[in-house]
Amino acid sequence: MKAKLMDMMQKFSKAMFVPVLILPIAGLLIAIGNIFTNPRLIAQFPFLDNPFTMGFGSILSAALLPILTNLGVIFCVGIALGLARKKKAEAAFTALLGYLVFLFAMNKFLDIQGMLVASDSLRGSGQTMVMGVQVLDMGVFLGIILGVIVALVHNRFIDTNFNNAFQIYGGARFVFIVLIPILVASAILSSMVWPIVQHGIDALGLVIQQSGNFGVFLYGFLERLLIPTGLHHLVYTPFLYTSLGGVAEVGGQVFEGARNIYFAEIADPAVNILSNSVIWDARGISKMFGLIGACLAMYQTARPENKMKVKAILIPAVFTSFIAGVTEPIEFSFMFVAPLLFLLHATLSGLSMVALNVLGSRAIGPNGFIDFLLYNLPLGVEKTRWPVYIGVGIVFFFIYYFIFKFIITHFNLQTIGREVDSDKETKLYSKKEYEQMKAAGSPEQGSKDTKLGETIVKGLGGADNILTIDNCYTRLRLKIKQPDLILEDVLKNETGAKAIIQNGENVHVVYGLEVGQVRENLENYLGRNSESEE
Repeated sequence: MKAKLMDMMQKFSKAMFVPVLILPIAGLLIAIGNIFTNPRLIAQFPFLDNPFTMGFGSILSAALLPILTNLGVIFCVGIALGLARKKKAEAAFTALLGYLVFLFAMNKFLDIQGMLVASDSLRGSGQTMVMGVQVLDMGVFLGIILGVIVALVHNRFIDTNFNNAFQIYGGARFVFIVLIPILVASAILSSMVWPIVQHGIDALGLVIQQSGNFGVFLYGFLERLLIPTGLHHLVYTPFLYTSLGGVAEVGGQVFEGARNIYFAEIADPAVNILSNSVIWDARGISKMFGLIGACLAMYQTARPENKMKVKAILIPAVFTSFIAGVTEPIEFSFMFVAPLLFLLHATLSGLSMVALNVLGSRAIGPNGFIDFLLYNLPLGVEKTRWPVYIGVGIVFFFIYYFIFKFIITHFNLQTIGREVDSDKETKLYSKKEYEQMKAAGSPEQGSKDTKLGETIVKGLGGADNILTIDNCYTRLRLKIKQPDLILEDVLKNETGAKAIIQNGENVHVVYGLEVGQVRENLENYLGRNSESEE
């Protein structure tokens, strides 16, 4: 039961990536649009004061801001797409249809029951307009719930087919037929139950808010600590995109969640409401500064004969962490060989958020330095206090460095470059492995593709041992029939894997940003379609 529950949570966590990874793109483009319309920047750079650039910036921000006000449908379609085992396009289309059915069913039920409030009295009523339909304000939770429902029904009935005259009602059409009564019943039930649920959510957000710095620390601590399970997305997503992370009104519209409030603030620089966020996305301290100090400590504590190799391995990982906010190549280098360091890393990550909260900085850099520049500079120093963020980051660089160095040497931890047994060397990338990864996407390297795919299959215990293949941002996610057949040395030394995480039948093989190419290579070798996991 525990393994099954963990499997379900990991699949859901992975599915959340589909909508979540799109939202920062919208936020970045909103920030770019705001650069061309920000009065402070225009005052400093007069060449921006012209109809073309100001018009472009206004259109760009206005075009993308509705994404933040329609998160429900985005999460509904994205989660259904992510959880569908096959025919994902049909699942996404059905999710969109199901979302509309639910909205109009709830609206009609509220109307029949006389529960609809006047359209000019929505504020504070618990109701809102969603895609032009007045319903209960379920926020992004509505999309999450409906996405899961659609995916479950889709996976159960997508293979249903009929004969003769009923043949056209099979497959995705039958899924939609089954969904209609489920969605109507869900709309009616939600109309009666959701006000109670919303009260509980508001109470939880209030508890976290009243917990002050402890709540902030717990958020940052758990967001890092759960990385090995792949469930850390379940920690930050509700706070960034639901009322748990705060509620604020910007430009006459109500926004829920720390990230949404931040994006809205970017689009409307005339207001200053960032302090209304219970939690904000300050995770970049450990990514941009802390882990760099950790890498310096690991380099300086490496054996002298290994330092050149360690430097070649760590520098690309440091650059990726600082610029793009991808930390797993570094974290997996010490997560399993020195769990104490990973626990320390999670603790320091939480403390860095507390430090920013105490000093009143609301700057963010969730995906590295590029995000930091685009999100914070347009808002100015007064609102974000981004120089404080830089100062705190520098302090935590030294904290990470000295503490990591002390613990590594005091406990003689076998971090990268300190291994006694060279055959069990912990590593991130070698040049040869990097070339293998590049070859996975090169059409001129057919023989190398075949060799790499063959080696991965060998490391996973053979083709028959691989039940399902999937991936997230940096990991190959697999379901394995017999996990004890996995050859970790083969996967690490011959395919470039940085870590292998096993939890029963669920196995994660960490490759980094090239994981998409690795998955495609593996599926091509096995002759499996990425749209189907059979």
